[in-house]
Amino acid sequence: MFENLDIFAMSSAMARHAGQRQAIVAQNVANADTPGYSARDIPDFRSVYAPAHGEGTQRASRVAHLHGSMGDTSVPAPVAIKDQSSPNGNRVSLETEMLRSVDAKRSHDRALAIYKTALNVLRSTMRTN
Repeated sequence: MFENLDIFAMSSAMARHAGQRQAIVAQNVANADTPGYSARDIPDFRSVYAPAHGEGTQRASRVAHLHGSMGDTSVPAPVAIKDQSSPNGNRVSLETEMLRSVDAKRSHDRALAIYKTALNVLRSTMRTN
């Protein structure tokens, strides 16, 4: 019954995604003065997680299953963002990067809250009186 709890896998993938996005934002900020540098970002978590774990598709919960996929938990490769460039060709907006950083932090906090809540629910079901 408790062998495969998808909520823990999903919250873990969400936290990894938020951490990767925060790292990319940090690279963008570090290169804010680099001539010719283009800001990068990764697709949002919903678009990355949904195809591998979408509705209506079969999922394998263990390797022995014949059909379905185990899902890809890796983080997608960053892509360059097409934005206005400064005179030196740099395409990093510090204001935009600040907003992305806050969004990544909120996503990470949400993932931790989901994980903690699911863990508390699991603990409460296993308690004996």
